[in-house]
Amino acid sequence: MPQQGNVFNVQRFTIHDGPGLRTELFLKGCPLKCQWCSNPEGLKGYIQPGIYKSKCISRKKCGACEEVCPEPGVLKFTRGKISSIDREKCINCLACSDACPSEAIKQWGKLMSVEECMKIIRKDKGYYERSGGGVTVSGGEPLLQSDFVAELFRACKAEDISTCFESTLHVNWEEIEKALPYTDLVISDIKHMDLEIHKKYTGVTNQRILENMKRLTDKNRELVLRIPVIPDVNDNMENIEATADFILKDLGGHVRTLQLLSFMRLGEEKYRSLDMPYKMEDVKINRKSFQKHVEKLAEYFNSRGIHCLVGTKEKE
Repeated sequence: MPQQGNVFNVQRFTIHDGPGLRTELFLKGCPLKCQWCSNPEGLKGYIQPGIYKSKCISRKKCGACEEVCPEPGVLKFTRGKISSIDREKCINCLACSDACPSEAIKQWGKLMSVEECMKIIRKDKGYYERSGGGVTVSGGEPLLQSDFVAELFRACKAEDISTCFESTLHVNWEEIEKALPYTDLVISDIKHMDLEIHKKYTGVTNQRILENMKRLTDKNRELVLRIPVIPDVNDNMENIEATADFILKDLGGHVRTLQLLSFMRLGEEKYRSLDMPYKMEDVKINRKSFQKHVEKLAEYFNSRGIHCLVGTKEKE
C-alpha cells in the first residue's frame, strides 16, 4: 500500500526553514507540548475540526453542520453561531467540516500520498534550482511519520530536489535513520539545557534530543540549530552559556548556523479553534527592548565562535 502522510499545511515559496525558496509540508503529531507552540493544530496525530465562529453563517440560516453530525449535542452554539465542540464526544468524522459552506469548521489534517505531495512539489522545481531551495518537512514532529518522510525524500532525491527535515529529535534513533540517507539538512531546536526546566515547559526532558544531536554530528551531519528565546524561561546567561558549551564541546563544531527566534504571540486564534488554552497569554514584553536582548545573546554566541543570527536566515 502506498505511503500516506497526515499533512495539516503545505506552504509554497517559503524562505524560513532551509536555504532558498522551499515547499514546506507540515505533518501532524508531536511528542512535545511546548507552551509557546505556534502550531497547536499539529500536536495531535489525527485529523481534527477547528472552529471559527466569526465565519459561521448562523444556525438559523444554515445549520448544515448540525444536520450531518452523528453525535447529537457535540456542536456547541453561542448566540446562534457555532462556538466550540465537545471534544470528548466528537468522533472526528469531519462530516460537519464537509457540510459547512463558509469554512467556519476547518479540517486540520489531510491524508496525502507521496505522489500527491510530489505533484505540488514539482510545480516549483525551477525555483529550487535558481535559489538553491528544495523541500522541507516540519510539524508537529514529522519523524513520527518517518516511513512517509523517507519515501517522500527518496522521491525528491530521484528528481534531484534538495531535502530538509525540521525535527524536535525527540524520537527513537531508528526513525531518524529511516529518513537520513535521503536528507540534505537537519533543523532542530535547543529549547533549554536543564532537564527538569525543559520538561516543565515542553512536557518531556531533553535527554533524547541532545543524544540524537550528538549522534547526528558523530555522523558528520551539519545541523541548523534554533533557540526559541522565551522571556524568563531560557534567556538567562546561565542557560545561554550552557548551550554554547554543549554546541562547542558535544557537537564539535558541526552546527552550520545557530538561529535565535524571538518569542512572539502566535497561533492564539488556532488555540481557540481547537478549544485549547494558550499558556503564554500572560507573557507581556517590550518588543524593542526584548529584541535588543536577543541581539546581545547572538553577539555572545558569535564571540564564542558559533555562527549565530537572529531570525530564520541561515547565512549572512
